[in-house]
Amino acid sequence: MTATAAYAPATGTGAGTASARPTPVARILRFELVKQFSAWRVRLLIGLCWLGPGLLVFAVDQQSTLPSDTLFGRWMHATGWAGSLVVLGVAGTWALPLVTSMVAGDVFASEDRLGTWRHLLIAVRSHRRIFAAKAIASLTVIGLLVAGLAVSSAVGGLLAEGNQPLVGLDGHLLTGGDAAGKVLLAWVCVLAPTLALAAIGLLGSVALGRSPMGLLLPMLAGLGMQVVQMLPLPVAVRLALPGYAFISWNGLFADPQQLGPLLIGVGVSLLWAVVATALAYLLFRRRDFTNLNNDGAGRRVLTLGALPLAGVLAATVGVVAVATGAGGSGITQDKVQQSVATVFAHLYRFQQAQMRQPPVTEAQLQTSAMCDKSEGLGAQEGPGNDWRCTVSWTVPGYNVAAQAIYQLDVSPNGRYIADGDGPVEVNGYFLIVTAGKAVPNPLWQFDGNVDLLAG
Repeated sequence: MTATAAYAPATGTGAGTASARPTPVARILRFELVKQFSAWRVRLLIGLCWLGPGLLVFAVDQQSTLPSDTLFGRWMHATGWAGSLVVLGVAGTWALPLVTSMVAGDVFASEDRLGTWRHLLIAVRSHRRIFAAKAIASLTVIGLLVAGLAVSSAVGGLLAEGNQPLVGLDGHLLTGGDAAGKVLLAWVCVLAPTLALAAIGLLGSVALGRSPMGLLLPMLAGLGMQVVQMLPLPVAVRLALPGYAFISWNGLFADPQQLGPLLIGVGVSLLWAVVATALAYLLFRRRDFTNLNNDGAGRRVLTLGALPLAGVLAATVGVVAVATGAGGSGITQDKVQQSVATVFAHLYRFQQAQMRQPPVTEAQLQTSAMCDKSEGLGAQEGPGNDWRCTVSWTVPGYNVAAQAIYQLDVSPNGRYIADGDGPVEVNGYFLIVTAGKAVPNPLWQFDGNVDLLAG
């Protein structure tokens, strides 16, 4: 009855009949926003997103043990920007799918539970305006929650460690200002896959009605896409999933930037968002609201929901495969060797600067790497934790060659962790002493990323 009162049309004069004009979208949107922010779960999410990340990052920064298994986690004691990137990595897996489920996955289903569809349609007199208002309201709330995650995590990190330089994914140093711009851009990029999950939530909310599966659909889709990214799939299939944009933002922190996978991931995510929203609108227009026992689209869920999205996935895989020419896993021996040598050279310079040694250049180091998988047995490509690399470089000032050993764990999405295996004076300890203070040894363990599309 609240919806009826809020949307009650103006009555005409003289004849006393109600106006047939639909209610303006702005008025419906305002009412939908009031309903969204009145819900306890939305208020709880706003509080968690705007306060939780900052408190968590600040608390982790006070600990001696860091989440080194998370990208940029090992640098949280070095700069405040690392904490925001750690939160971004976790949010793409857990927080953002949950947010889209709680908001977009329930925006239509709530009317089914309350039984207010007929009152709403009589008051508004426009399926299109109701759909637009509900979709815009849910996206507004989701945008506010994502902004809270980004702002809170950045503020918490800056309060704990300040605006210090950030070590990039390939070991090069980013100034505080450059790091700030890239962190902001990374958060903007994940809006695209978030919109895709939100559109899937709208589709599930319309198609499944009061069924709890509609509420869980975006979260299940998001988690499923992240699980699929852990499998040894061909590059084209990996890039054709909207969830890849939750991972590919790390290419912004390489030099040169690995923009190919990121742009493809963003484009695919936006395509899914448009298609899923259009399907939700089509199902909403065909919905029978006169039957109180019909709270969903029945068999149309398959024909107008799942099958078109499967077709989009198949078409996208073909387009990406033809456009990029990428095949296999995208992880080859040459790419691993080049990446490891580049990261080591950058971090060696950083280590020497920490130890107050004379500055060196990559040209002086002449760094190279020889890597093999499974001790040279089998194909020398693909992910796995059985990569072993020997890094060679020239020690500046002595004109002698030196070597260091690393064990690599390469994930299917191209990210790897290199664990130092000697010599002791280079990567044998996780701490080095400089100016009487113990600091993390950048060469003890480091992260890297293989560009899956690089030639």
